[in-house]
Amino acid sequence: MDNQFSKFSFHPTMNDVIEQLNFYEPTAIQEKVIPAVLDGTSVIGQSQTGSGKTHAYLLPLLNRIETDKQEIQFVMTAPTRELAMQIYEEVRKIIDYAGMRGTWNAKLLVGGTDKQKAMEKLKTPPHIIVGTPGRILDLIKEEAISIFSAAAFVIDEADLMLDLGFIRDVDQLLVRSQEDIQILAFSATIPQQLEHFYRKYLENPLHVKIDDRLSPETLEHCLIPYKHREAPDIIMDISKAIQPYLAIIFANGKEAADTLAAALQQKGLDAGIIHGGLSPRERKRTLKEIQNLRYQYIVATDLASRGIDIKGVSHVINAQLPKEEDFYIHRSGRTARAGMEGTVISLYDDNDLKLIQKLQQKGLTFTFWDVKNGEWKESKSWNERNRRKKTTDNADSEAWKKVKKAKTVKPGYKKKMKKQQEKIKKQMKQKSIKKRK
Repeated sequence: MDNQFSKFSFHPTMNDVIEQLNFYEPTAIQEKVIPAVLDGTSVIGQSQTGSGKTHAYLLPLLNRIETDKQEIQFVMTAPTRELAMQIYEEVRKIIDYAGMRGTWNAKLLVGGTDKQKAMEKLKTPPHIIVGTPGRILDLIKEEAISIFSAAAFVIDEADLMLDLGFIRDVDQLLVRSQEDIQILAFSATIPQQLEHFYRKYLENPLHVKIDDRLSPETLEHCLIPYKHREAPDIIMDISKAIQPYLAIIFANGKEAADTLAAALQQKGLDAGIIHGGLSPRERKRTLKEIQNLRYQYIVATDLASRGIDIKGVSHVINAQLPKEEDFYIHRSGRTARAGMEGTVISLYDDNDLKLIQKLQQKGLTFTFWDVKNGEWKESKSWNERNRRKKTTDNADSEAWKKVKKAKTVKPGYKKKMKKQQEKIKKQMKQKSIKKRK
């Protein structure tokens, strides 16, 4: 098979790395971002999780390392220590595959580690630093490092940086960088505040927006109505009907996640939990347990799930649908990655119909199901039920028009009128059937 990465004019060393990574065809974002990064152009990349964005900047940046310069050349920032650690692991993998261990140097700078030890190790500047903005800024203020020599600055999950309040630290880091530094910013969404930030620092950047993650062919979207049931009961029924390799169950907020996880555990489902309210030690332990396949189910919140990359997710279950389309799409992007199959199962009620309609208008196709005693049953779509309700409402309305109004109101008159209305409605229905015959 011809390797389509060869068109990017990487150094032979990087081509060897790409071969060892088993990459043959660039993803949509890699196709557009790699040439720009190689040229030194700043980029604003908008894509969902699993689109290949990490290697879209790692491969071309590491291709540009100047080995003879012992200074920080690239700064890579992420909003959480878990995400920073994952990026760092990919950097180390590339260095190993390139046979450059000891020649190309990278350091991970995150909170929760011994700052004094980190400062000792930074006496010889590494080529690459990967870390959280707060810890990098802290070490600059301690004069342990300077990033003024850096040629490129990566802001991964920029919208999450904004949500968690770390964009101020990023701002402080960029103030301490060269004015013409190449900035590579990636996020799933671009809120207005982020647009202001981009305008401040990026001059004529390349905008890359990838929409093909909306609904890959390998991803199925299922809707299950609540029908006055509780989420834990429905999820327990779902668990009997599916055998997930790994399922993420989304709840809206920390409290809802805690309540749901506790209810599922009480019912005997061994479910882990990930949200921003956990201590770093608890999060680290849970992530290790997830990697060791201890859990089949993980209850998570949107923000927590954004800062980590959980591999092998076969199912996403929305115990509560989010309020915005972007969050639904981002949740969905947790499964059906790298050509694998995936299923998104969402529990819904009438309050969610607006979101469902918007997603359908965007081109998403939903299938409608119910689950009882561990068995799937096909269900009517929400608009079919609405149409039926509307038809019934119209028939009611027409029948009421023909009801004779009582001249004098006596006790029980409403009951009599209702009886009359039902009789007229029945006659109308019979006439309608005769006409169709």
